[in-house]
This record gives sequence, C-alpha cells and structure tokens, in this order.
Amino acid sequence: QVRLVESGGGLVQAGGSLRLSCVAYGRTFSRDVMGWFRQTPGTEREFVAAISGRNGMSLGYADSVKGRFTIFRDNAKNTVFLQMHSLKPEDTAVYYCNTHPPRADYWGQGTQVTVSS
Repeated sequence: QVRLVESGGGLVQAGGSLRLSCVAYGRTFSRDVMGWFRQTPGTEREFVAAISGRNGMSLGYADSVKGRFTIFRDNAKNTVFLQMHSLKPEDTAVYYCNTHPPRADYWGQGTQVTVSS
C-alpha cells in the first residue's frame, strides 16, 4: 500500500531552476533516510542526493550536482524535496525518490526533467 509520488518536473532552459516534490502515502517516513535518484533511457538509475530522517540533515550529493542541488524535507507533510539550480542539459532525466538504500517495491513513476540548451 506504500506509494511514492513524484511531481514538479518539466521543461526548463539551461541555467534555470526547478523544485521537485515526493509525497509518500501508506505510512509515515519520518524515521527513514530518503533519497533522490535519476535515470535516462537505456542507462541505470544513479544516486543524486540523500537526507536523514528526524533531523533532516543532508547525507551527501553526487559530485555532478554538488553545489547546485539541495535536498530537504517536511516530515509533517511526509514530503521530500529536491531544489535544483543552474540546471544543465546533462541533468535531463526521469527523477525518482525512494528510501536510501532504495527498496524495490517503492519505486514510483518518477517525474521528467528536461533541460534545453
């Protein structure tokens, strides 16, 4: 019955900003480490960022996004966010949230981010 629903993706020009949201349904995730992941067609899913549970502290970022992306959460709303700045065409991907490490049965449909040059 757990469902993770990502939203906020879209088309943006290089250098622009976007904020992604991940709402969890079915149970409370306030004690879980959460993460963002992304995937392009024909490639494997890669790690983007992770955040701790109750304290909401960043646990690290992929080198490719460090300094540009920020992960944060609102446990009262069972929601995790990814704030993206200075977007590059290579950031184009489908973005997913999950626990970290991810659980196979928690993957949702993701949200598409497309960055034009």
